[in-house]
Amino acid sequence: MDIHRLHTGEAEALIAAKGAELQSLRLGGHDLLWEAGPLWPRHAPLLFPIVGRVKGDTLRHGGKAFPIPRHGFARDRDFTLIEGTTTTCTAELRDDEATRAAYPFPFLLRVAYTLTGTSLRMDLALRNPGEAPLPASLGLHPAFRWPLAPGLAKATHRLVFEADEPGALHRLDTDGLLDPAPRPTPIQNRLLPLDEGLFREDALIFLEPRSRSLSFEAEGGPGLELRWEGFPHLGIWAKPDPGPAFLCLEPWEGHADPADWNGDFVAKPGAFTLPPGATRRWNLTITLTADS
Repeated sequence: MDIHRLHTGEAEALIAAKGAELQSLRLGGHDLLWEAGPLWPRHAPLLFPIVGRVKGDTLRHGGKAFPIPRHGFARDRDFTLIEGTTTTCTAELRDDEATRAAYPFPFLLRVAYTLTGTSLRMDLALRNPGEAPLPASLGLHPAFRWPLAPGLAKATHRLVFEADEPGALHRLDTDGLLDPAPRPTPIQNRLLPLDEGLFREDALIFLEPRSRSLSFEAEGGPGLELRWEGFPHLGIWAKPDPGPAFLCLEPWEGHADPADWNGDFVAKPGAFTLPPGATRRWNLTITLTADS
């Protein structure tokens, strides 16, 4: 599998072997995913086994140091297609000598996509095939076109959250680590009007969002609903730019190392631990809502 095409009616999704990454999503005649242009060369990378950066780009475990890049290695590894139809596909990544040089644990990660006429669902499962606990983080990083359709003004776009979000906002410091100092949320009455200025200090990070869904919409254009399960954190990110650009809506379980934290990876804030033989699951559904 280099590229697997899912299609039904007007709906189409392209899934790459590299990173099991969603590369294109067309629903209702709208191309919704960022085209991976020079501004940012990815579409929707999978973040595993870390989300964000670990301090010094070094995973520390059992008194040893393992170099690992921001967001981990899964996004740059070839997954194996184990099942594929016109509307579904499942791919997997297993540990090997190369992964264990950065992340010294056995694992089996599966990613499945299901396309309908108006939505794409992504199911993820991580199994611990080893005999010791498996610490990990996992996150999604889909980038949607902003504006959502040609001719729309970027300033007409907004996010509408499922619930009120009075909790604190967090930012990253200049080293890409989590600034532990909380800031006031920019979300008011479930609404976040979108403006490039929101992202001059990098991502908006919500460690305890109440919502498990949100809508990305614009006056006079299409809208998207994202609904997720299993992810307790949420990141929102864009690169400020006056030209065509993207908005990343990112459910996570895990986040960058806090700037004031040092420790073994098994105790990393925000990460989870799987017992031997256990499996953990997450999902995300992207649905086209009616044009405004």
